Amino acid sequence: MMTFQGSHILSVSQFDREAIAKILQISASMAPYAARQKRCHVLDGAILSNLFFEPSTRTRVSFGTAFNLLGGFVRETVGVENSSLSKGESLYDTAQVISGYSDVIAMRHPKMHSVAEFAQGSNVPVINGGDGANEHPTQALLDLFTIQSEMMHFGKGLDGLNIVLMGDLKHGRTVHSLSRLLSLYNDITITMVAPDALQMPDSVISILTDAGHKVILSDKMAGNLACDVIYQTRIQQERFASKDEAELYRGHFSLNREVYQKYCRENTVIMHPLPRDSRPEANELDTDLNDLQNLAIFRQAQNGVLVRMALFALTLGVEEQLTQYEKSVNWYTNK
Repeated sequence: MMTFQGSHILSVSQFDREAIAKILQISASMAPYAARQKRCHVLDGAILSNLFFEPSTRTRVSFGTAFNLLGGFVRETVGVENSSLSKGESLYDTAQVISGYSDVIAMRHPKMHSVAEFAQGSNVPVINGGDGANEHPTQALLDLFTIQSEMMHFGKGLDGLNIVLMGDLKHGRTVHSLSRLLSLYNDITITMVAPDALQMPDSVISILTDAGHKVILSDKMAGNLACDVIYQTRIQQERFASKDEAELYRGHFSLNREVYQKYCRENTVIMHPLPRDSRPEANELDTDLNDLQNLAIFRQAQNGVLVRMALFALTLGVEEQLTQYEKSVNWYTNK
C-alpha cells in the first residue's frame, strides 16, 4: 500500500488500485464538509502555498477551497511574472524557500515535468496541479471519482465500462492521466474520437492495450457515442504553435441535444474537465444540454474539492482524525 503521509503527488503512475480506492473512500467522507453540513478544522494552523504559474480558475480555487474547508490557511502566487522565477531563480531554489513557509504546496506550471523538478527541492509534499501537456493527476482522480459516483446510479462500478474520449486528445493532459488510471481496471472499452492530428499519443494507447483493454480510434461521432460515459475535451489552443492552427479543429465535435438523442444511450453520462468553450465557433457542449440530468460537468467540478481535500488529509496524515475536529455550521447555507 502506498505511503501517503509526506509524499509528493506528481503522477497517476504512483497509484495502484488499492491506493486509488483509499483516495476515493476518503474523498467520499469529505462530502459533509464540502456541502457545509459540518465544519472540520483538522488543519487549523497549516499553510498551503498555491503556486499557479499558468492560468487556472477551477483547479486553483478548488485547491484553496479544499484546504480552507479543512481549517487551513492559503497563500497564493499566480503567474510567473509575479514570482522570482521571472528574475531567473531556479525551480529548485524557489522550492527550497517556499517549502520553508509551507506545510504543503500545490503547483501548476506550463513546462512538462516542471512540478517533479520543483518537488526535488521541496521539504514538504508537493501536489501536481498540471504540468504542461504532461499530466494532471488530481483531475484524473476527480474524474474517476465522478465516473464511480455516476455509475453507481446504474448499478455499475469501474470495471466493464464503455467510455468515449473526444476532442483534443493529443494535448489534453486530463485524458492522458485518466487513461492511465483506467488501465488499472478490467474489461474497459475506450473509443477515442478525434481528428488524426489530435489523436491520443501512441504511448498512452499502448498503456491501455497492454493492459488488455479494447481501444477504438475514430474521427467521427456517428456510431461511436452509444456508451456509458462521454468525456469531452476542448481544443487546447495554448498548446498549438498558433491560434490559426487551433482554429482548424475548433467546433469539429460539438455535442448538443440533437446529437445526444441521435447517437447516445438514454443514460450516457457527459463529462468535461471545464472550461467548456461556449463560443459559437466551438460550442463543445451546447447549452441545450444544461437541463439534462446526465450532464455531470458541474458535479464533476464540485468533486474536485472532495478529492483535493482527501489528498491534503492523506499527505498530511490526518485522514483518521476528521471527526475529532468537526463543528456545526453556524451560518446560513442552502446547500
